[in-house]
Amino acid sequence: MTARKRGPLRGLLIDLTPIQTSADFRRLWFSSMITTWCRQTVIVAMPFQVFVVTHSSLWVGLLAMTQAFALVATGLYGGSLVDRFDRRRILVGSKAVAASASLLLTLSALSAHYLSVPLWTVFVLAAVGTAGWSLDQSARAATVPRLVSRHLLPSALSLVQMQNQAGAIAGPAIGGLLIASFGLPAAYGFDVLGFLPAAYLVATLRPQAPTGEQVSIGWRAPLEALRFVRGSKILLSIFAADLNATIFGMPTAVFPAIALSVLHIGPSGLGLLYSAPAAGALIASLASGWVRRAKRQGAIIIGAIAVWGLAITAFGLSGRLFWLGLAFLAIAGAGDMVSATFRSTILQLSVPDSMRGRISAFNTMVTSTGPRLGDLEAGTVAALVSPIFSVVSGGLLSVAGILVVAALSPTLRGYRDTHSLPAGTTGIDGGAEGAVGT
Repeated sequence: MTARKRGPLRGLLIDLTPIQTSADFRRLWFSSMITTWCRQTVIVAMPFQVFVVTHSSLWVGLLAMTQAFALVATGLYGGSLVDRFDRRRILVGSKAVAASASLLLTLSALSAHYLSVPLWTVFVLAAVGTAGWSLDQSARAATVPRLVSRHLLPSALSLVQMQNQAGAIAGPAIGGLLIASFGLPAAYGFDVLGFLPAAYLVATLRPQAPTGEQVSIGWRAPLEALRFVRGSKILLSIFAADLNATIFGMPTAVFPAIALSVLHIGPSGLGLLYSAPAAGALIASLASGWVRRAKRQGAIIIGAIAVWGLAITAFGLSGRLFWLGLAFLAIAGAGDMVSATFRSTILQLSVPDSMRGRISAFNTMVTSTGPRLGDLEAGTVAALVSPIFSVVSGGLLSVAGILVVAALSPTLRGYRDTHSLPAGTTGIDGGAEGAVGT
């Protein structure tokens, strides 16, 4: 009787099999955890510095747009490097680029009080660091399917989401505390410290050589990825769903204004605002044992994004009830984690290994540029109306948008996991992309 009662609980807990059975996945996972934890302190430090200097959420949004341009360039061209060269070397090199940008930010903040550092310096280094981080993300995403079997991929991606969210909780909180206790250089310097252990772990992976297929690295490189995406209805659908959620429902650009001007909670409270969505996502990932058995993955994505938008709206309406607002941000993060896990699973199983670098880079471009565009949208609306109006209106538009995407995309609504289908069943668009449910 006891075993029967414990069985369902074990079925809900996150599946650790990929970490237990694959040494290379384990090394990559821990390396990614270090990078994520350290990088998050920079994500807090840069908008804090810009807002304190300018007192404008619009400038924070423009910082995000600078990062978006770097993401677009890396997404269009960086993926061809991942498919053409040893992915292990790409991982080490991209980490070095991001760490170098953080080192220069640290030195600039030390050499003079950060209020006197020219903003263009922060913007340029933000672009360089973002480009390195984006290439690192693309190489990691393209490597994971090589390290685990197909049926373990949803579990592996849940583990990736878990460590991402754990870092997104700890990183901003650490960043806020470092700024409050030791100053801005400490938050930037923390990212630099993480480079050596993270780079060492990926350097110990087996070589991740390219498949041997001829890969363009010039102006043709973006066309190959765009052509592949354009020919896949399911990829177009999940990209549209993600862009809708992040462009309209991403309120992080107004977090400094809410923390410093509305709630008066200082940099430590600001760190908690950044951490709250990740806390909810971490809780959801720890209870993600069910993802390996989920079949109607498209419908789950739609529902998860609707939860995200409604929770963001509720955060905006929570007013000065700080802890209630944090709870709603946590719920939003849980919805985002579920959506991200299934979007990543669908993408990786829809793409041949020879194209995974380019499509993973394209995916990183979309999933990372969307929040930056969302920051610009949120910052602009906050400057024109108010930070609270920006949050509430964005959440409502996100809900409306996912309903429109669902209505226009029967491919996404009916997407099912092909792994549960009979052998020989093909997916949508004539490939292994899942089967539309009836």
